[in-house]
Amino acid sequence: MKKNFLKWLKAAGIRALKTVAQTAVATIGTTAVLSEVDWKIVVSSAILAGILSLLTSVAGLPEVEE
Repeated sequence: MKKNFLKWLKAAGIRALKTVAQTAVATIGTTAVLSEVDWKIVVSSAILAGILSLLTSVAGLPEVEE
């Protein structure tokens, strides 16, 4: 059980980290000039996306065998 949980935690963490990075890049990319980036929005959007990714992973991950 513990081994499966650690495997799930690692897979979910990697997936969430990728989601955070993709969201940050997309949020920054919507700004025409880098000096106009609202970093609070970038960070909050990326964190929210990471949390939602982890919650979605509770339903199951294809990377982790049953």
